[in-house]
Amino acid sequence: MNKMMKQFQKMQQEMVKLQEELSGRTVESTSGGGAVKVIANGQNEIVSLEIKPEAVDPEDVEMLQDMVLAAVNEALKQAQDMVAREMGKLTGGLKIPGL
Repeated sequence: MNKMMKQFQKMQQEMVKLQEELSGRTVESTSGGGAVKVIANGQNEIVSLEIKPEAVDPEDVEMLQDMVLAAVNEALKQAQDMVAREMGKLTGGLKIPGL
């Protein structure tokens, strides 16, 4: 039992370290053929949003909004997938609630 608790504590420490590392890792997503680019980090935060001038059409604001939403949603999905992959490596595929 004591050995299992030590293993759990070690895994907990490794998870904290991994979460800190993942906060510095980023993923990138684009939409509109690269007209909109979004970068998100491992904490599901958008850290950068770039919109090329040619994407800004005052006559079609809805298209720009759609491109931004698509790029943001894809970047967040990629960030979540990255975190899940890395946590899965650490936990050996165990499904731990809250992670």
